[in-house]
Amino acid sequence: MKRVGIVGLLIVASATSNGAETLDLSGEAGFEARWFPQSPLFDGQRSSTGGLVVEPTLWGDISERTSVTVSFLYRYDSADSHRTHGDLREAYLMTYGDWGDASWEIRLGVGRVFWGVAELNNVVDIVNQLDLVEHPRNRPKLGQPMVHLTLAGTWGTLESFLLPYHRTRTFPGTAGRLRSRFLIEDDALYEDSSDNRNVDFAVRYTNSVGLLDFGLSVFDGTSREASFVVSGETNTSAFTQGRLTPYYEQIRQFGIDAQFTTEQVLYKLEAVEVGGARNLFSEEESYRAFILGAEHSIYSLLGSAASLTLLGEWHYDDRGSRATSVWANDLFIAGFLSLNDVPGTEFVAGLLGDIDHEYRALNLEFKRRLSSNWSLRIESIVILSSDPMDLTYDGRRDSFLGMGLYANF
Repeated sequence: MKRVGIVGLLIVASATSNGAETLDLSGEAGFEARWFPQSPLFDGQRSSTGGLVVEPTLWGDISERTSVTVSFLYRYDSADSHRTHGDLREAYLMTYGDWGDASWEIRLGVGRVFWGVAELNNVVDIVNQLDLVEHPRNRPKLGQPMVHLTLAGTWGTLESFLLPYHRTRTFPGTAGRLRSRFLIEDDALYEDSSDNRNVDFAVRYTNSVGLLDFGLSVFDGTSREASFVVSGETNTSAFTQGRLTPYYEQIRQFGIDAQFTTEQVLYKLEAVEVGGARNLFSEEESYRAFILGAEHSIYSLLGSAASLTLLGEWHYDDRGSRATSVWANDLFIAGFLSLNDVPGTEFVAGLLGDIDHEYRALNLEFKRRLSSNWSLRIESIVILSSDPMDLTYDGRRDSFLGMGLYANF
């Protein structure tokens, strides 16, 4: 966290010393609350929580082809001290130019990138670490120190990443809901002797050929997903009330993501082959995982301006019950209704079901602008059924109703 903050200060200092021609400040600030109707499963947890969140972004135009971007998030949560946190999401200097018939762009500092085409989860998306205390489904990302070089031409786009610092995943604390029976230690263990200072590398090539958009990627370095070591005695008490220490191994991941666009349906694929990872039992096991999806949109619904998008996805990990991910063999079906009105009213309903276990969950969301500066979001995750053999079982009482009121500036 300190290393990331120092990078941000250097970027801001660079913008100031160069005398930015244009400065633009924008962002969002809001109040969020969650109510959990069922009594908590673990001591110290609460049935409701509220807090403030602010995420300002500063953009500066240093010269014709050089700019600086700084984005910071701070959240206060009334229940979970781990969810009260700040993070430098972005703080990078960006410049670009021409290279023959192609173009180049370089970003230096802290950044965020997104890989993938699926909606619920993205198996190929590995550059940034997840900020898991923010939201269980939306996959917000922690800022990642990087050197990001992009080359683009008629032959496609090639991106390379030098990642000199690893960030650990955030997890709920003692009072947090949506957590397991185990508490996660703040310290982490690493396979590499340089710990979180191992230099990771990633490359991604993207292109479009007719109706097909695709990406090919390679990552070599410290895994963003942790396996865990039980802290304390390995007995019944340790497994019911113990603590876990995250362990980050060295992996190599090959990935492909593709979207085939027809007039009626979008077909989606994400697939990875990962070597060097550990499974749920802390045994090294290479594995393959994929997501298959299809998306169909209906416009002018019932003669109105509204549109309805129907989505189906299958998430699979060939480790099965040994998988560290909850997406081992799951189906997700969702509908996205947009009224296409001035306030931008949207409704989302999704059903997630585990094929191997009895876990079922309903996801609901409503979004609408109240004015040019204010917006409202209401969401709910309802656990319909749970299975003691599933990794999600400790969250069986964590159905919640959430509301957020946001001001844009």
